[in-house]
Amino acid sequence: MNQNRPLNGVNRRESLSQILGAGLILGGAAAACALPATADAASPSLASLAAAKGMRFGTAIGIGNGAFHDPKMREILIRECNIIVPENELKMYVTHNTGPEGYNFAPADEMLTWATDNHMAMRGHNLIWARDEFTPEWLKKYDFGDKPAVKAEAMIRDYIAKVCAHYGDKLTSWDVVNEAVNPQTGEIRSSVFTRILGPDALRIAYQATREHLPKTQLVYNDYMSWESGNETHRAGVLNILNWLRKNNCPIDALGVQSHIGNGFGLSAGQPKEWKIFLDEATGMGYDLLITEFDVDDQTIPTADIKERDKQVAATARQYLDQMLDYKQC
Repeated sequence: MNQNRPLNGVNRRESLSQILGAGLILGGAAAACALPATADAASPSLASLAAAKGMRFGTAIGIGNGAFHDPKMREILIRECNIIVPENELKMYVTHNTGPEGYNFAPADEMLTWATDNHMAMRGHNLIWARDEFTPEWLKKYDFGDKPAVKAEAMIRDYIAKVCAHYGDKLTSWDVVNEAVNPQTGEIRSSVFTRILGPDALRIAYQATREHLPKTQLVYNDYMSWESGNETHRAGVLNILNWLRKNNCPIDALGVQSHIGNGFGLSAGQPKEWKIFLDEATGMGYDLLITEFDVDDQTIPTADIKERDKQVAATARQYLDQMLDYKQC
């Protein structure tokens, strides 16, 4: 989406400020948002509007695509954000990509130093991404020997111990496990660790993280959404959350990625069904985080920019109204 499109006479940054100022603040974690390169110096920043209500506003950003080193992007971050999330720099295929003994924290360290110097927080994303396509090549080929379960558990614990020891409590929260549910089947994804350990791979990850980070918020993060077509995914996430709770896994919150209209269109939201899902998750004792947020306007059947932006804004408001109605968010 073009970040400088007008919206009913104002640009997108001004529109979002109006939403945030009215009380719709993205809560708990960084939410991705495109912002214009200029803003009225007299208007409050999005970060300050969020901070006034005890929340944070921020964005994901990465080094690999050049965005983090772009001076204009840094200007926007400093002006508008009070938290960042590394896009890829804390994922295992970056931090642990060269073999069992190799670790690379330099990219994420650079981001954390810059964020700290500019009075921003940073989230940890993520420790275990339960998908083979985002697993280091050496790990996919690794021989776990004649006691694979013992070796796999030791590997998870050792990796988490090293990452946690390196960062300690410098990060506000961690997506310990990311996207462990197959959206087509609702079952746990087949990945290096789950093929050996099943759901115990998730339990081990959370328990190991809590051992090293007793006070840090631990999150399960996934992209189930409110559109029609997500029913199986939502049910699978609830099953995982229920299993983890019954097995005494120390999880504090469900991270809701909030990719609105992601291939389904903006008219297919299911607010009633989404409320049932959120009620069940919070009923288990989980808090909610909007960990990511974007609205896909590609399926809107009009070329009129103002009309497209009007529909995007209406959808965003409807979704955020519902999410932020929960005190757990």
